[in-house]
Amino acid sequence: MHEMYEFETPRIKRDLEPEELLQVILDYAAKIANERNLDNVLSLMADMGKVIVVADRCTVWLLDSQRNELWTKVAHGVTELRIPVGAGLAGHSIATGQPVFIDDAYSDVEYRDVLMSGALKTDLQTGYRTKALMVIPFRNNEGEIMGCYQAVNKMTPSQVFSDKDLRNLTLAASYSGKSIESAMLAEEIEETQKEIIFTMGEIGESRSKETGNHVKRVAEYSYVLALALGLSQSEAELLKMASPMHDIGKVAIPDSVLKKPGKLTDEEYDIMKTHTDIGYNLLKNSKRKILKTAAIVAEQHHEKWNGKGYPRGLHGEEIHIFGRITGIADVFDALASDRVYKKAWELDRILNLFKEERGHHFDPNVVDAFMDSLPKILDIRDRYADHMLEAQ
Repeated sequence: MHEMYEFETPRIKRDLEPEELLQVILDYAAKIANERNLDNVLSLMADMGKVIVVADRCTVWLLDSQRNELWTKVAHGVTELRIPVGAGLAGHSIATGQPVFIDDAYSDVEYRDVLMSGALKTDLQTGYRTKALMVIPFRNNEGEIMGCYQAVNKMTPSQVFSDKDLRNLTLAASYSGKSIESAMLAEEIEETQKEIIFTMGEIGESRSKETGNHVKRVAEYSYVLALALGLSQSEAELLKMASPMHDIGKVAIPDSVLKKPGKLTDEEYDIMKTHTDIGYNLLKNSKRKILKTAAIVAEQHHEKWNGKGYPRGLHGEEIHIFGRITGIADVFDALASDRVYKKAWELDRILNLFKEERGHHFDPNVVDAFMDSLPKILDIRDRYADHMLEAQ
């Protein structure tokens, strides 16, 4: 990520000049300010800290008050870590609100017990040699400590962190706390939207006595198929979030139709088909990307490639790709699951139907993607089987 900053590589091992430092902070501050994904914010912060103080590694710890833990997803050289809130130098710094400097971890007396249970213990397991350490807490907009930077091993000839490093990393931390708070809020809002969407989707399904994990399976199938068809990661995630709402319009269908165990009359079937329009009209006016996508899925998941579907009789690529994907995911799950009016079909019977309906009911490319992704599809079917739900 840092090719432009040649001075930061281990070969150079020198502190940044003031103009270089300013450039690094400006560049990273701009990137962080425009980022809403929490993992990406944390990664940028760790990278910025590492460059600014010329450290070998930099970790960004966050305080999880609900679980009484410190956690990080971005520690150079390791994967996600979780530790008790009072543990290690990070815990000490957060508890006291004060920075910690250690010039040599193996000869330090003041923090020896903390180091023996943390950095030095990790060194024994990994073979890494920790020498200099610096930990700096950072705060949110209300002035509350929300986490800390932890820099490991100064890469300049001095091999120790200085008061200047403290000032520079404190400056970086002042940007970071606010950016993390914004990213956490954005993530919380998105998670809340997901939860609401899944809950509403489950309400629609539960009214019609569909299988309990139906919306979860359709979401996972849709995600796999979207990626197999070459959609971007963000598009696949968006469809995964929106597809559980495909049958939300069923909330307005009368019980006499929705819960009828036998075959529907033509008149009852016409009533049932209105769930697509109802769902679309419930969602279409939202400005939120997830709900706008859900409106498309709710309206179009019963359209057919040959134009003989409903409610609009759309043909071919007139049907949004999200509708085409959710349509086959929904049909597969309906056929592969026991319902009040039928037993689950055998897999071979479903696959034969899909081959027959390739280019008729279903987009040929979507059918091909389904066949190519069959191992993943079946894994999802088994992982989220209804008996698994009952066992929870």
